[in-house]
Amino acid sequence: MKWVSRYDLLPLERYRQQRAAGAALYDPDSDSWSVYTHDSVKRILADYEHFSSQMQEHPSEEEPIEGSILRRDPPKHKQMRSLVAKAFTAKVIEAMEPRIRIIAEELLDRAAGAGYLEVVGDLASPLPVIVIAELLGIPSEDRALFKGWSDDLVGKDYTRYLQCQKEMTDYFRIRIEERRVRPQDDLITALMQSCMADDNGLSELEVIGMCILLLVAGNETTTNLIASMIMCLESSPELYKELRLDHSLIPGTVEETLRFCSPVQIMERRVKADMNWNGHSMKEGQRVYTYIGASGHDEHVFVDPGKFDVRRSPNPHLAFGQGIHFCLGAMLARLEAKVALSAIVDRIDSLQRTGDEPLERLESDMMFGIKQLRLKL
Repeated sequence: MKWVSRYDLLPLERYRQQRAAGAALYDPDSDSWSVYTHDSVKRILADYEHFSSQMQEHPSEEEPIEGSILRRDPPKHKQMRSLVAKAFTAKVIEAMEPRIRIIAEELLDRAAGAGYLEVVGDLASPLPVIVIAELLGIPSEDRALFKGWSDDLVGKDYTRYLQCQKEMTDYFRIRIEERRVRPQDDLITALMQSCMADDNGLSELEVIGMCILLLVAGNETTTNLIASMIMCLESSPELYKELRLDHSLIPGTVEETLRFCSPVQIMERRVKADMNWNGHSMKEGQRVYTYIGASGHDEHVFVDPGKFDVRRSPNPHLAFGQGIHFCLGAMLARLEAKVALSAIVDRIDSLQRTGDEPLERLESDMMFGIKQLRLKL
């Protein structure tokens, strides 16, 4: 069997051609712009004065995620971010490491009984689901619902995208009402209490949108980061041997995975007013698609970008965004990935795929990830 490698799943040549075509490419069919270079992606993501994250003026019942910090501009964005940021401080995240380590070890213990590790289903997927569910205060029996919803939110089926938001809205309304009666030490309670704080508090729909965003951001992206990291190491056996001998290479491995196959491939912005940007006439309301995945392979920023180099320094990838929308959960995602990799290198001598399942990429333009990766134990 001819193994499918990481290079077969990433459109690196297409990205190279698009970067070479210019700072911004216009598509008349969709009346939108696309940017692929590191400089262009970084500048647009950081420039909230000219490029809005807000695609809808007011979030609707159909798409409550549009009311989360992901889709809000200042000053609303600052207010919302400050409410959630308390749950993601360095002190809070560092205190979570022992619990994350226990979860990772328990998941690997279960896989050991089967004689193989399916990286996605056995570790990369359940680990962040459990962690974010515990943060939000979600019962363990509802974790499967969480995973299904987060998969649908980043898929290509728009009808299902809307339907699962309706299901999540119904679900979180029940949880919010429960917290009104019996507050708990969890993130849903903290968000719910902000509704009652004063006139500047969040609406119930905004709380629901935040819960939905946290579910996806705290689950799907980290799942893909962990799985992609193991995929890259599986095709680099000598590097994996080094990692087993030197755990100090683990943080660099996480960062290089974020650059090489960024979990979030595309972020969307809206032009706020007619302007000239880098010699291009952009019109109010036009969409701008920033290709984070392509920016991580920009040869003007990264030496030999096609090489997976865990010692790369500096490594100014944009996997977590830029500016005011820099990912709140970046520290948590990094910690989960480091703990997962540490647990694997401590247990598995070498990464060898079983001979019956080729690698397949997730059916998503927005995200990069693999469907499965089965390793011998």
